[in-house]
Order: sequence, then C-alpha cells, then structure tokens
Amino acid sequence: MSDSGSLLPPVADDDGAPFWEYAAQGELRIQACAAPGCGELRFPPRPCCPHCQSFDSEWRRMSGRGRIWSYVLPHPPLLSAYAAQAPYNAVVVELADAPNIRLVGNVVTKPDAALDSVDPARLRIGARVQVAFTEGAGGVTSPRWLLERS
Repeated sequence: MSDSGSLLPPVADDDGAPFWEYAAQGELRIQACAAPGCGELRFPPRPCCPHCQSFDSEWRRMSGRGRIWSYVLPHPPLLSAYAAQAPYNAVVVELADAPNIRLVGNVVTKPDAALDSVDPARLRIGARVQVAFTEGAGGVTSPRWLLERS
C-alpha cells in the first residue's frame, strides 16, 4: 500500500468534475466539443471550445495508452509529504489516441504502489505507458501510469 493518503489530493472544479467521476469508475475520458463539425478534444476541461466557441461538450473515452513525452525527478521534493518517496518521477504523458492531449502523473509499478516504485533508469522519453487508477488522498481516484512491456 502506498502513502498516497498523505499526498495532496487533486481539486476538482465544475468543468473538470466529470474527469474525476470517470476516473473513479476506472475510465480515462477527455472533454470534447459536441458542436456539429467540430469535435475537438480539450484538456484541461473548460466551458467553451477554443476552436469553435461552442459551449456544447461531451466526454470521450480514451484507450488509456500513451507515451512519456517528458519527465523529471524532483530534487529535492518541495513538499514534506513527498520527501519520503524521493526520488520519484513526475511525467507528462501524450495520449496515443489524442496526441495533442498531455496529462501529468507518475509512473508506478502497480496502481497503488509508492511514487518511488519505478527505478528512474527505466524511464525514457517515448516509453509506452498504460493508465491505471488508484484511490488516494481525500478519496479521489487519480490516473497513474504503468510502463508497457516492449
């Protein structure tokens, strides 16, 4: 079991609340414009489509596959709750089925593993990852990332 209960929980706003509700169901969904002829995906969620200015939206299910677009190993951790798990990774994942959408998270060995569970030497830009979900601080279910075997 991880120490995720002591870490900072995400804060949902009205626009992003469905993202967290779907995550609690084990689904990765991204907001999309529902206006005819548009359909552009957008993240972070917001009320108005930046492409066509429509206020109509829907939440599309993603495959949960992606690749590491960037990563960092924070030294030193800025918050004491994270210090016990250093060195840990913070990654930016580009979604396979939505390359313009990038999510921030952590690569772990299993959904409820500690943030330092992956050897930093295993991380590479372009490495394939798959989403996994875990309930953490404040009872919020968050996406995390597992390295795919190549």
